[in-house]
Amino acid sequence: MPEGHTLHRLARLHKRLFGGHPVAVSSPQGRFANGASIVDGRVMKTAEAYGKHLFHVYGPDTVVHVHLGLAGFFAEHELPLEPPVGEVRMRVVGPTQCTDLRAPITCEVLTVDEVKAVKKKLGPDPLRRDADPERAWRRVSRSQRPLAALLMDQGVLAGVGNVYRAELLFRHGIPPATEGRQLDHPQWTDMWTDLVALMRKGVRSGRIDTVAPEYMPRATGRPPRVDRHGGEVYVYRRAGEPCLVCGTTVATTVLDGRNLFWCPTCQAP
Repeated sequence: MPEGHTLHRLARLHKRLFGGHPVAVSSPQGRFANGASIVDGRVMKTAEAYGKHLFHVYGPDTVVHVHLGLAGFFAEHELPLEPPVGEVRMRVVGPTQCTDLRAPITCEVLTVDEVKAVKKKLGPDPLRRDADPERAWRRVSRSQRPLAALLMDQGVLAGVGNVYRAELLFRHGIPPATEGRQLDHPQWTDMWTDLVALMRKGVRSGRIDTVAPEYMPRATGRPPRVDRHGGEVYVYRRAGEPCLVCGTTVATTVLDGRNLFWCPTCQAP
């Protein structure tokens, strides 16, 4: 599933391509036909992201809400237009380019109040300037749930996915089973600050890199990581491989239906 940095990159891109312009919106697949007819020909005022949610704002009370889920993605094309390929849920055409949305779990038209209701269910997004880390801390510090579960709970933190979860815990030497209430406030502050920096880096580069320079391939002589998610990471999807720091075999288990990765030595209880 795309993590928060991907949605913020998309919001920036769509704002640049379509913001301030009338756009043609259609649903070649047909499943968003009614919604597309509402915004077709209108000016897209802006695009913004909150966690893993993307909002195309048309105003004064009309917003297209997209959640990509596990398989959804946008593909950009320059004009002139080619016929859509595959199941395109929504096509947005601007002055010079278009974007095709495929396989989202959500693509709907909402009012401003309905958008507020969506955001109200989410925790703070580390990539937003209005994020309040203390709001997440209040949830974390009172919980008996493992930190590894809390970090993936979108009601606690918005935008954090499996990669950032595993890598953040590793970078701070925290066992994944640590209960939220066992964390102290200075630790949380350090984790939040680190998470903000990592995710902002992801927005800039379009990939998740969490490894310090001394453990990068060029410094260690190891081959670069090959993975469709991209980026150099310490433990994510490295089960059975040696930890880059201590050499211990990276472990994995399933928590709340998602694979979890950690180093039993660097993250020892």
